[in-house]
Amino acid sequence: MKRKGLLIVLSGPSGCGKGTLVKEMLARGDCAVSVSATTRAPREGEENGVHYHFLDRAEFERRVAADELLEHAEYCGNYYGTLRAEVERLRSEGKHVILEIEVQGALQIRGRCPEAVLVFTVPPSAAELYRRLKKRGTETEEVIARRIARAAEELPYAVGYDYILLNDALEDAVADFGAILRAEAMKTRFNTEQTGAMIEDVKTFHVSDHFQE
Repeated sequence: MKRKGLLIVLSGPSGCGKGTLVKEMLARGDCAVSVSATTRAPREGEENGVHYHFLDRAEFERRVAADELLEHAEYCGNYYGTLRAEVERLRSEGKHVILEIEVQGALQIRGRCPEAVLVFTVPPSAAELYRRLKKRGTETEEVIARRIARAAEELPYAVGYDYILLNDALEDAVADFGAILRAEAMKTRFNTEQTGAMIEDVKTFHVSDHFQE
């Protein structure tokens, strides 16, 4: 029987390298990301079911009322959320599903899916966070300052997560992320079915059936 995959929530301030970490983990082959739902209109080149599940506002709100989303939020007049069915489909295939979401969404998932594993990634220093944001070359000093101020608001939430992942050297961070997955996959709550089968196997095992002189 294929073992059900884990649900991993990855949070952290902008500039911590969450996207790069997820990309590296997807390259392993045993991880996946779910396609989010949104009420915003598709942009040029975006495909329904590939980039997002595009829903109208009434359908999105119906799904929220039916508890079909693990988390959702409204941003700039549009809803965004994680579909429960999408996540469960991937997990049933044995994939570890990684959700890269903010603190508010992570707290929603903790309430709806207690077995979720929450990982908070942090930079080695404020100076390094600034350097990474600056290196993007896409944001003004004012925007960078706002992102660092936002990081100061988000970081205290890290103590409520299961793991704090330092993203200093990428290779080390990826190895640590993999170690988290291995440790979680061996926890008792994820292995009761396999253990139960082993117990029954041992109970019905007869040495005499296998003894050879």
